[in-house]
Amino acid sequence: MRYELYYWPSIQGRGEFVRLALEDAGASYIDVARERGASAMADLMQGEGTRTPPFAPPFLKAGKQVIGQTANILFFLGPRHGLVPKPEAERLWLHGLQLTIADLVLEIHDTHHPLGPTLYYEDQRSPAKKRTAEFWDQRVPKYLGYFEDIAAGCGGGYIAGRRLTYVDLSLFQIVAGLRYAFPRRMAKFERGIPKLVGLHDRVAARPRIEAYLASARRIPFNEDGIFRHYGALDA
Repeated sequence: MRYELYYWPSIQGRGEFVRLALEDAGASYIDVARERGASAMADLMQGEGTRTPPFAPPFLKAGKQVIGQTANILFFLGPRHGLVPKPEAERLWLHGLQLTIADLVLEIHDTHHPLGPTLYYEDQRSPAKKRTAEFWDQRVPKYLGYFEDIAAGCGGGYIAGRRLTYVDLSLFQIVAGLRYAFPRRMAKFERGIPKLVGLHDRVAARPRIEAYLASARRIPFNEDGIFRHYGALDA
């Protein structure tokens, strides 16, 4: 099956978590908006050709199926490409971890847009500084501390043990993104999360991921996505 991934063509965003899974699996896919333009997403979002239209990108078309929401897409792809263990209990646990990552992603976005996405960062600089300080004081230790504890007790190189799952790929993206957005804060904080740093490095060294990161398919981090670097927030 050749998948069709629908996401914005100029940012990594939430679509990157899906791209990483497709790339590591060696799956055949089209990054639709990058090839045909962002307008290519409109028909499906408006319900054309499906009675179950997605709310917003990312969404994945697999044959006649259209699957929306990042965690839901990964839950769909996982068993089809060996990115989750077979036992249902473990698959549901990993799905829960991915939903927790989704919560973290929203909080990361809110560091630079605490008053909402319809305003420019320049319109909310002061609230953003306050939100970022609270994020690093309270939320990062809670989220990354939780995943660090899981990684420390996994009994293997990855979250579920010796085999990589889509959660490992997503945690790689979290570490990489925080390093880009907050290089000074992250350099200091990651001394306390050696297991997650090691996980990031193992994922980056996987042959297909390494090739993807070096390719033009990997959109560079920029100031339009979830992970944005503003010097005033990284003081």
